Amino acid sequence: MKKNLFILVIILFLFPCTLGMSASSSQLIVPSLDEIKTEEQVAIIVYSDDADLQVEKEKLKAQGVAIRYIFNYALKGFSVEATNDKLAQIERNQTIHHLTTVKNYTVQAENDNIQLIGGEAIRGYFDDDNHRLTGEGVKVGVIDTGIDYRHPDLRISYGGGKDLVDQDDDPMETVNMGRLDTLHGTHVAGIIAANGKVKGVAPKAEVIAYRALGPGGSGTTEQVLQAIEQAMKDKVDVINLSLGNNVNGPDLPISLALNKAVDSGIVAVTSSGNSGPGIWSVGSPGTAAKAISVGASTPTLKVPYLHIGKKEMKLYPLQGTIPWDLNKSFELYNGGIGKEEQLKGANGKVVIVERGELTFTEKSKNAKEAGALALLIYNNTPGSFMGNLEGVLDIPVVSLTKEDGEEINQELSQAKRLYGQTVIKEEKDILAEFSSRGPVTSTWEIKPDVVAPGVAINSTVPGGYTPLQGTSMAAPHVAGAAALLIQAHPEWRPEQVKAALMNTALSMVNEDGTPYRTFEQGAGRIQLKEALMTSTLIYPSSIQFGKFKLSEQHHDHVAKITVENTTDEKQSYAFEIPKKQKGIEWRLPLSFMLEPKEKKTIRLHMIVNPKELTEKLADGTIRLNSNKQTIQLPYLYVLEEPDYPRVMGFSFGKGDSKKTYRYEVYLPGGAEEFGIALFDSTSLTFIGMLDWKKDVKKGQVEEDLVISDLPQPGLYIAKVFARKSGQEDWIETRLFIGANGELEMIGN
Repeated sequence: MKKNLFILVIILFLFPCTLGMSASSSQLIVPSLDEIKTEEQVAIIVYSDDADLQVEKEKLKAQGVAIRYIFNYALKGFSVEATNDKLAQIERNQTIHHLTTVKNYTVQAENDNIQLIGGEAIRGYFDDDNHRLTGEGVKVGVIDTGIDYRHPDLRISYGGGKDLVDQDDDPMETVNMGRLDTLHGTHVAGIIAANGKVKGVAPKAEVIAYRALGPGGSGTTEQVLQAIEQAMKDKVDVINLSLGNNVNGPDLPISLALNKAVDSGIVAVTSSGNSGPGIWSVGSPGTAAKAISVGASTPTLKVPYLHIGKKEMKLYPLQGTIPWDLNKSFELYNGGIGKEEQLKGANGKVVIVERGELTFTEKSKNAKEAGALALLIYNNTPGSFMGNLEGVLDIPVVSLTKEDGEEINQELSQAKRLYGQTVIKEEKDILAEFSSRGPVTSTWEIKPDVVAPGVAINSTVPGGYTPLQGTSMAAPHVAGAAALLIQAHPEWRPEQVKAALMNTALSMVNEDGTPYRTFEQGAGRIQLKEALMTSTLIYPSSIQFGKFKLSEQHHDHVAKITVENTTDEKQSYAFEIPKKQKGIEWRLPLSFMLEPKEKKTIRLHMIVNPKELTEKLADGTIRLNSNKQTIQLPYLYVLEEPDYPRVMGFSFGKGDSKKTYRYEVYLPGGAEEFGIALFDSTSLTFIGMLDWKKDVKKGQVEEDLVISDLPQPGLYIAKVFARKSGQEDWIETRLFIGANGELEMIGN
């Protein structure tokens, strides 16, 4: 049995301020400076490139700082443990790039998916040694929950690994721990290189397992960084990280480490996140500039649509459910949240319940035992969701949006009986609704870079096989594709592999036929055969023209790209003039020639009059035609301060002593005003400000606060807000205060 050694560690380096509350409520008091100074914390210290680590190490030791781990590859720095006053002193060192929190990361939870990306089509192609393209000779590192290397489909592919959770050489999945057991890494590894009943994209690639996420699929920044560091030492060719958080920032340590890995010659592939469909939802490390960030598309699916009168509502089958097969009219029944006592009248009906309190499986079992024909679970937050069942039940279980669910219940409350019927539609090659969208805050880069199938993907798990969905399943399709390209072109650098996948991707359109935005799909869905056969590479493969200010007039923004002729023949090239836009003029090179294997740096000019621009966030594509193919380059520009979320990534929990609690939050552009307001959850009465600040710098904010006299036990609502450039955004979450002063954050 794997031991649960997971510890969430956070570094405090901003001192808290005094908090005032209303006269009728209790008061929260911060710890004294002496209490703060003596608390031990864990931090990641990143040094500037010109720093001498040996010298800095001796300085830290002289200050009594315990060095936990030395990073020489993924980052230049250390993870350390020290008191807060020492950390405050360390942060003033001019050679330090930054101190940062040790964050928590989680996994992001027979089809035509491999055929869809062209995996089967290139099996008949050979490398220079006359070996079929199967990933043979390529090492792929999987940084995840471990791998069940005993699985018959993975025994051949498994090439060893490292456990960074238990700090040993046995990267087995968490097993024999009940609900904390994991399967995610095994599923990801199977998509890449299963070689048995299931075939992965690159079935003869060698998989190296790095267990950085422990029981329940959680781990820390430090563990993931150690895994990246180890993969770099092991000289893997590709690393896959199907993990992430919800912080849309380019400067978190794992994103920086992936950039370093790419610089060392490794193709880094990461999931973009499952927080769509809203923009600005891509999370770290999917924000890493040099990594390949992957969104999720759908393979061919048969999707049920519910019709009630003239209203049509899309239903999203949960993974593990049986297919929807109700082909006649049925009666609907409101089952509350799915408790047994709420389902007494459900026999022979289709039950609709709200998400929350019970697991999807518990709701489903209760509905089945009540005699329901099927179960509809509607979201408890705006939008749709995708979920998984623990085991297969013999009634269909689907999800629908909060808005659709509430509309059905509204009609049920007004009618004695309400009937519906379903029609089945076939969907293929559309963007999964849950797939996180970009762009990236601060750098304004287009992410994801590409998309790949990520819905209903069947793969290996401990003891068998199961379909799962998420961008976690999309990323390993790209990691496997990268392995095939490296086998075919071992001389290619990571930027060339990335370019081949992006330059040849299929631009996707949504259900109404309009194209997705570039920051939703990147270059589009990968096409392996086209990537393998490409005659030209262009990198970087997407272009950021930056942020324009209204005060500028006819400013010339320049982007540089490299165009490379990969063939043994001379090629001619010519740009198409982009579609005319008000306020923008283009100056692109005239037609040009490239000799065999020649490459050339090209300058693209966007001349802008910001006062004539109509959108704060605009994008499009630039097309380059050769005599062999056409390549589309996505581009993006932003005007002033676009509507990115001013606040994100809020978490709240226990501090390092019984007297403290801690919050952390990410402010992508900083804030002119930031605060946390507390309200009673029943009466919505304002209780007081948990914190309030002005002129906060961008990036991560952490604070430790002592609770000496909390409000009475109960459930409260915290509104976390930030204001900048006339826009205020907030995150609302529930805080539970127990009878003994314990605190817990209960979802957003």
